[in-house]
Amino acid sequence: MARKCMLRREERRTNLTKKYAKMREELKVVMKDPSVDTDAKFEAMATFRSLPKDSSPARRRNRCWQTGRGNGVYRIVGLCRNKFRELCMSGYIPGMRKASW
Repeated sequence: MARKCMLRREERRTNLTKKYAKMREELKVVMKDPSVDTDAKFEAMATFRSLPKDSSPARRRNRCWQTGRGNGVYRIVGLCRNKFRELCMSGYIPGMRKASW
């Protein structure tokens, strides 16, 4: 089980990402638009830099929804490899079985 502070940090990052997503997109459009004058671009860049770092979606980490583990997480099911294997062996994930050849 991951530490509680790690889980809270990820939750905070998720909330900040959702809160600032629209503003970040608008600022990126202004910065990339060639028809906008230089002063407006610099102003947009300054505003973009003043946003919280944790509002960037790249700072989020995929975590297992059961254990909070950060490494070895399968994106499709959102589980770490350990829990995924346990659930597969128990038959809780449909269509999955142990390979044998």
